[in-house]
Amino acid sequence: MGRKVTNLILISCLTFIPNITNNDCRLPFEKIQTLFDDLYGYPINEGTIAASNQTCYENLEQPEKKIQENLIASPVVHNDESGVRCQGKLHWLHVASTALFTYLFIHPKRGKEAIESEKSILPRFFGWSVHDCLSSYFNLTKIKHAICGAHLLRELQAQIENGSNWANAFKDFLLRVYYTPIPERIDNRKKIEQEFDEIIAQAEKEEPVPKKTGKRGKLKRTKGRNLFERLQTHKNAVLAFAFYPEVPFTNNQAERDVRPVKVKQKVSGCFRTVNGAEQYARIAGYISTVRKHQLNIFKELCNVFYGNSFLITQTS
Repeated sequence: MGRKVTNLILISCLTFIPNITNNDCRLPFEKIQTLFDDLYGYPINEGTIAASNQTCYENLEQPEKKIQENLIASPVVHNDESGVRCQGKLHWLHVASTALFTYLFIHPKRGKEAIESEKSILPRFFGWSVHDCLSSYFNLTKIKHAICGAHLLRELQAQIENGSNWANAFKDFLLRVYYTPIPERIDNRKKIEQEFDEIIAQAEKEEPVPKKTGKRGKLKRTKGRNLFERLQTHKNAVLAFAFYPEVPFTNNQAERDVRPVKVKQKVSGCFRTVNGAEQYARIAGYISTVRKHQLNIFKELCNVFYGNSFLITQTS
């Protein structure tokens, strides 16, 4: 009996713990080897860690599809992207998430090519997408768009510090609408939209007229003009939070879900291979989903290695 327990512990140490430490604790292979040497007197082989990640990645194929299905069925999904280094080249980690599910994928591109690729859920999604106003998102015309208010407030604050009156007025307007109860916002929709237009008209007068640089140069715009023109173009997306109770004011959900990869890169450096980055994306997305369901990470990863997942059993 004692030998059986010891074997189970050894299997766990060699299979599950390297996976958790590498993907959840974000330790590089070398530090995991050092940790095992300190704890067990055995510097686990690098190939064992890589094999653990590969097995977990393969076993999570179906659970990841369940995550995608749940996101596609959600009324609101948060989207964001963050640069990562793979084999010395810039790639992008894309996230689609809710309060219960996280889906991550790696792509060489940030914009249209990635957002409309087979890896992305957005071509199959028809609800609200909350994002940071990356222009490529607006190419998707079958979804409803909402722009992160927190990002707008930061951009407005930068203009305020440069002496912009219209930016100060728009920031006050945005916060006032945010703190107004939703039923009152809906009742006063025309008034809110009218005030929006008035501040944009004020910005038009304040910001310098675009000037042409050289014979073939583009029209040179101030950052303030770029900002107010973007607000004007995407008025409905800017004000989506005001009139639709299901739409949040910020995109903080996606930012929280994509942030761990920055920590991993600071601790572990860049990904050696694209395959390694893809393994991390799928495993990290699953771990995030497990945490959101308030389940035990170690237990759920053990289940994955045994061919089980709470996402599969819930729907079977």
